[in-house]
Amino acid sequence: MSGHGPLAELHPDYSDRSATALPWARAVDVLTRAEVFWLSTVRPDGRPHVTPLIGLWSDGALHFCTGPLERKARNLAKNPEVVVTTGDNALSRGLDVVVEGRAVPVTDEARLVRLAELWEAKYGADWHFEVHAGAFTNVAGDRAEVFEVAPRKAFGFGKGEPFSQTRWLFG
Repeated sequence: MSGHGPLAELHPDYSDRSATALPWARAVDVLTRAEVFWLSTVRPDGRPHVTPLIGLWSDGALHFCTGPLERKARNLAKNPEVVVTTGDNALSRGLDVVVEGRAVPVTDEARLVRLAELWEAKYGADWHFEVHAGAFTNVAGDRAEVFEVAPRKAFGFGKGEPFSQTRWLFG
């Protein structure tokens, strides 16, 4: 992504006449504040799989972790393309955000240490992780692989006055 941010386009068919394309900063604010995200992956047989999870926005990407034997991890091993959603979950106010991208494993120890610090700062001591062998480990010693999703395309659904649908395209 360039320093200018993504290209923002308003979809007039799904927006009030007075709406304008929302700045990417509004979506980043939602992604930063969100506590719960919904991750959509594809099972090996092509059926969708959707699951709620915690995550954090850092360095221009959404990060989440999962145990290596969980369904989402097994799906990602076959197809790393994902959709992640979050938002206000209300009909008449707020902004819902949908991010499309590729879930890429994060294995760099220094990055993982920083992400572990951010995880605990956001979610509290119950989410304390150590870093071993390119992954998180919890107090029980369970391994959690970390993934980042840099947006390729994102959508913002503004609700209330005015309703809007903004699409952001990343270069």
